[in-house]
Amino acid sequence: MNTRLKILVVEDNPDLAANLADYLTAQGHLVDIVGNGIGGLQLASRTDFDLILLDLMLPGIDGIALCRMLREDLGKATPILMLTARDTLDDKILGLQAGADDYLVKPFAMREVAARVQALVRRARANVVPRVLVVADLRFDTTALRVQRGDHEITLPPIPLRLLEVLMRASPRVVSREELERVVWQDRPPDSDALRSHLHLLRSAIDKPFAIPLLHTLRGLGWQLAQPRTETGDAAS
Repeated sequence: MNTRLKILVVEDNPDLAANLADYLTAQGHLVDIVGNGIGGLQLASRTDFDLILLDLMLPGIDGIALCRMLREDLGKATPILMLTARDTLDDKILGLQAGADDYLVKPFAMREVAARVQALVRRARANVVPRVLVVADLRFDTTALRVQRGDHEITLPPIPLRLLEVLMRASPRVVSREELERVVWQDRPPDSDALRSHLHLLRSAIDKPFAIPLLHTLRGLGWQLAQPRTETGDAAS
């Protein structure tokens, strides 16, 4: 079953726009229509859409300029499927260079539009990486490099901070020694037990001052950052 999407159609041909809206609405999506580039820019700037169907030839602001404004001026990462009657390689390259994710030449089958819409949204969602990681009452803003547990600010050196990010992204999966060493030292892990030292610093910062430990050692398996599972009796070391 298709995911319900919020889609913006920017198309100056009213018949084609209506056909697109009818077809996509029948599939369960929410569709807004705008017939010119200026209106498309205004609506896209104040509304979060899952995908934009964008005609190349538009009155006011053409599709290339609108696409570039959405990407460069507004910082929008919304998937854009460009629709056009132009089928030359140069035209396709121009659209893709402006920031379009895919290109569909008119006339096209509605089934192909629907399939490309789903593929683009799937790809976009798979590429989304959470900026703020949360495990229990532990929060890590990976952009600001800010770590908090409850109301307490936590300061970490670079390597324990990187280990924390890996463990939080993997949570509640157990992460092996090899995986953690590869993240920090790539293919040249140190001879000493440096990893354990950095994990000790990490545990001292995020667990020692608090009643409930989150970083657990599963002997012979690796480390896990998660709410404690009292039934397993796993001990942190």
